[in-house]
Amino acid sequence: MLTNFLTLTQQVAVLFILIAIGLICKKTRLIGDSAVKGMTNLVLYFATPCIIINSFQHCKFNREMLLNLLLTVVVVLCIYLASIFLCIFTFRDKDMKRRSVLRVGTIFSNCGFMSLPLQQAILGNDGVFYGAIYVAMFNLFVWTYGLVAMSGNKNDLSVRKMITNPGLIGVTLAILLWALNIHLPEIISKPLDYMGALNTPVPMVIIGCHLANAKLKKAFTDKFAYLSMFFRLVAIPLVSLLVLYLCGIRGSMLVAIIIATSAPAAATTTMFSTKFDRDTSLSVGLVSATTLLSIITMPLVVALAQNFA
Repeated sequence: MLTNFLTLTQQVAVLFILIAIGLICKKTRLIGDSAVKGMTNLVLYFATPCIIINSFQHCKFNREMLLNLLLTVVVVLCIYLASIFLCIFTFRDKDMKRRSVLRVGTIFSNCGFMSLPLQQAILGNDGVFYGAIYVAMFNLFVWTYGLVAMSGNKNDLSVRKMITNPGLIGVTLAILLWALNIHLPEIISKPLDYMGALNTPVPMVIIGCHLANAKLKKAFTDKFAYLSMFFRLVAIPLVSLLVLYLCGIRGSMLVAIIIATSAPAAATTTMFSTKFDRDTSLSVGLVSATTLLSIITMPLVVALAQNFA
């Protein structure tokens, strides 16, 4: 386990060096707000779908992999439902602006920006295969429960946004090509490789840029924020690991899912908080604090998962 921990710490440290570069660039104004927005769009609409499609292209379609895909869907579905019930019964603050941020920040991890690069580094294409399914389920839940939890209005439920999300489109296209055994020609696969290569450095730089504007005080002066961070970084991933292990899940699937569940709070928490006028300072604090703390918690949790796998 010590070897796994040291290897993971090195991988996470590499990601945090990239984050530090983004922070420095933002602090020194080498990168402005408009550039951060542009890079975010580049990753969401091109880099992430490309790495997902490319990874599925390297996975052979067979009955076992199809069953693994369906099993991953069921597992992630259960993790989200359990997390939602946990947060509904735990965070019952009368102030909806705080309550919604605590719930959404606890339930949804940064399974795209933070997890996919780590899954690829540790597990290769198999890691991205399972990570992509997690991202797809994330998009389904965040544009249904997450949206309603933040807005407080079921009328804001957007089926169109849910099914036209670039991450979900990328996963759907990847699965179709994979299931139909369609291998893309080199003139298409090469650009996919190059764009997919951006999925590690660019998201980390973006996170660093957001950290440059972070206000951590709110997260470290609120007792419920501490509870939210504990659930997000420790309790949910460890309970998930225990349950999955007892259910007989092993190998790359187990490790990939635990990587996604152990990731810090999703940036979507702040985006929704800003859009619906919730406690934005608390959301920024949660996202920033969990991102910084994850350099300690992620290697520990994922190394444990590798030991069980």
